[in-house]
Amino acid sequence: MLLPSASHCMWFTHPYGEGGGTVFDVMRSQNADSNRSRTDSTVRRLERELRAAIVRFELRPGQRVTELDIAIRYGVSRQPVREAFIGLDRAGLVTVQPQRGTVVVRLSSRRLHEAQVVRAAVAVELVRRGCAAFDAGHRAAIDTALAAAADAAQHGNRAGVLDANAEFHRALAAGCGVASAAEALENLKTHVDRAWWLSAPDSVAMLTTVAHHRAILAAIDARDPDAAAAAVRAEFADIQSALPRLEAEHPALFE
Repeated sequence: MLLPSASHCMWFTHPYGEGGGTVFDVMRSQNADSNRSRTDSTVRRLERELRAAIVRFELRPGQRVTELDIAIRYGVSRQPVREAFIGLDRAGLVTVQPQRGTVVVRLSSRRLHEAQVVRAAVAVELVRRGCAAFDAGHRAAIDTALAAAADAAQHGNRAGVLDANAEFHRALAAGCGVASAAEALENLKTHVDRAWWLSAPDSVAMLTTVAHHRAILAAIDARDPDAAAAAVRAEFADIQSALPRLEAEHPALFE
């Protein structure tokens, strides 16, 4: 029986040459990359779920949250929780306070106003672009989102309306030729969504949001940029005008 030569053994253990690491090094590196990918996926999913919990006041303004509590609640280790907290801190949704740890940030009328100013400026530019040239390939997704929002509103499902609204804004931005706009404004939108959650306690209020979106789409269909811009501003004005009332009714939720 022929035994493998030293050169054959060297090729197997060092497939990339003596300076390129052993096959076991390569396997370890691949496993590390795979583990990192799974961790990143867990962090993204967890951050999305925590954002939703903050928007829906399942995690309330001023509430202290710990890595251990969240890890147990969501069935994950503490490492992805720690990384998700970093993302939420960057988004201005949680903050680290001395002697208290990580705390859910209270709503701020000033921060909400600033978010609305920026979002309105971008949204107006988006719909004006859409009136000039709209990619009809995204129309089906927009119609589906509007129908889902209307159905959720009629059943008093605020979470369903919010999810459908997010899909509407993503599809609208893509149709207007700036798909990245929705993602770029995600942090600002999350702050506004918290105020919307308080301001839309019933089906009538939720259907008003759907009506604003239909008006925006109708203006784009009509290639009327001024009407589209006005519809955008009308939607944002609803939240802005509701802020004094919301702050008076829920003082503990605001700074």
